[in-house]
Amino acid sequence: MRFMVIVKTDPASEGEMPSHEALAEMGKYNEALVKAGVLLAGEGLHPSAKGARVHFSGDRRSVIDGPFSESKELIGGYWLIQVKSKEEAIEWVKRCPNPGQGESEIEIRQVFEADDFGAALTPELREQEQRLRAQSAAGH
Repeated sequence: MRFMVIVKTDPASEGEMPSHEALAEMGKYNEALVKAGVLLAGEGLHPSAKGARVHFSGDRRSVIDGPFSESKELIGGYWLIQVKSKEEAIEWVKRCPNPGQGESEIEIRQVFEADDFGAALTPELREQEQRLRAQSAAGH
């Protein structure tokens, strides 16, 4: 099972760079994830001021440039982990150093697998997905 582990931030603390000590602590945590063989990917994200959102309304698209001050919660970073269960993902996240200075929150969301889509994912679509994943992996 794959899980996206989402590190949340807020407009007040977004973009604040972590201290040397916080980076060292997070480095130890990341090392534990790698040694356990569960880390697939993980990165911090630049603040929303450097981002954009694309709003969809039927066939129309509009772009909203950051910062996203109307947001109460923003994403500061993420990990993609592969573990046996949601409970194992929770145990890993509970070991994480606090990503904020005081109150903070990390969200855990399971990633869909091909079998989760049932009959809607026809053999042709399944083959296409596998081919695209292989091409993407080869290109990196």
